[in-house]
Amino acid sequence: MSWAIKTNGYSQRRACGLVDIDPGVYRYRSTRPDDADLRQKLRELAFERRRFGYRRLHILLKREGIEANWKKVYRIYREERLTVRKRGGRKQALGTRAPMAVPQAANQRWSPDFVSDALIDGRRFRILYVIDGFSRECLATVVDNSISGARVARELDGIAERRGRYPLMVVSDNGTELTSNAMLKWQQDRGVEWHYIAPGKPMQNGFVESFNGRLRDECLNEHLFRSYRHARDIIEDWRIDYNLNRPHTSLDGLIPNEFATQSITDHTVNRANL
Repeated sequence: MSWAIKTNGYSQRRACGLVDIDPGVYRYRSTRPDDADLRQKLRELAFERRRFGYRRLHILLKREGIEANWKKVYRIYREERLTVRKRGGRKQALGTRAPMAVPQAANQRWSPDFVSDALIDGRRFRILYVIDGFSRECLATVVDNSISGARVARELDGIAERRGRYPLMVVSDNGTELTSNAMLKWQQDRGVEWHYIAPGKPMQNGFVESFNGRLRDECLNEHLFRSYRHARDIIEDWRIDYNLNRPHTSLDGLIPNEFATQSITDHTVNRANL
């Protein structure tokens, strides 16, 4: 249309007639107001009230003096992907919709995960480990034939007692133990934010996957375990050595304990590989 007007010198009415549209339609400009403030407030309310749908959020907006048609609220709600996930029959911890913050100090973010192995007689066992997302320290390893969500909660409490504080955030996958009722109660009672990575995307918590590989390559594949006690002793010795003697390229060649100590007074260490 604009080409015909500029190139051939057609009037606006004649150019519109050639394509059979009304000149008023060509001249129309949207008068829809900017929704930036509404979007921001809707996101804030959705993060605060994770199980509220768009209808309840619309009511909260009205109570705060923000007038908006429910259709507009629903449209923005969908565009921002705030739709509440439907739960199955079993209550699970769902974590937060907020993005993960990069830790700037030790004890800001912990990450638990599991590895499995077997004794020489074929009996299986599991290893729960917890990593500090800033210093890369392995805070604990727990070896047993079965580890429930309640056991994970007790071990996290034990770590917090030894370190003098709870983390600001815990990041994990969606394993059964880590989404159990016991973990839901733990995070609510302790006031700890829990973030679950997307299913099938372990690299969202990549340093945990790296630790998993190091544990298996440097420890589990190097030993034959005679008993649960033997496995606990070997794996705990490896954990201590990992924290005290193993340099990390992501920590500028420092070992985890050394990096944690240095970071208290020196905030200039390169964290580009986080």
